[in-house]
Amino acid sequence: MAYKVHESAIVDDGAQIGDGCRIWHWVHISAGAQIGKDCSFGQGVFVGNHVKIGNNVKIQNNVSVYDNVTLEDDVFCGPSMVFTNVYNPRSAVTRKDEYRNTVVHQGATIGANATIVCGCVIGRHAFIAAGAVINKDVPDYALMAGVPAKQLGWMSEFGERLDLPLMGSAETSCINTGVVYRVENGSVTKTP
Repeated sequence: MAYKVHESAIVDDGAQIGDGCRIWHWVHISAGAQIGKDCSFGQGVFVGNHVKIGNNVKIQNNVSVYDNVTLEDDVFCGPSMVFTNVYNPRSAVTRKDEYRNTVVHQGATIGANATIVCGCVIGRHAFIAAGAVINKDVPDYALMAGVPAKQLGWMSEFGERLDLPLMGSAETSCINTGVVYRVENGSVTKTP
């Protein structure tokens, strides 16, 4: 086995887990899960059957990654953040055939206690503030906060707020890396 599993964790037969992963106390990884390399699963994490997780993903304590969630490379899931997979759940109504796909693209951060309503797409390197509720798609590099979440600005890949307007046309650089970012018509790109 090329990954570490705490003795209290449960890894169901059939789960695909990449080299270098660390699976801590009371984690449960279901049989159908597909997990890349160098991931970390904090205490009390649950990973469902129809879940795809890329490389170098960090999932902090008490997070459940339910069926139909995809986390691309370098995603960070803060403590006790929440994914859902049924939009309108009822205990008395079975809706397993109505699961909505949620995709979190490469490098995105989801803060502690944030909630991602199923069916949303989180853009590359987006930053979801602690406690935010995401109920619509999030653009690449967007900084989102509040209930429901609203876009407050833009974030660099390094995780620093960029001095850019939400709309219009402007350029700035990350104060830590010097990488230049450009906003144009409500979307941000990194300049080569």
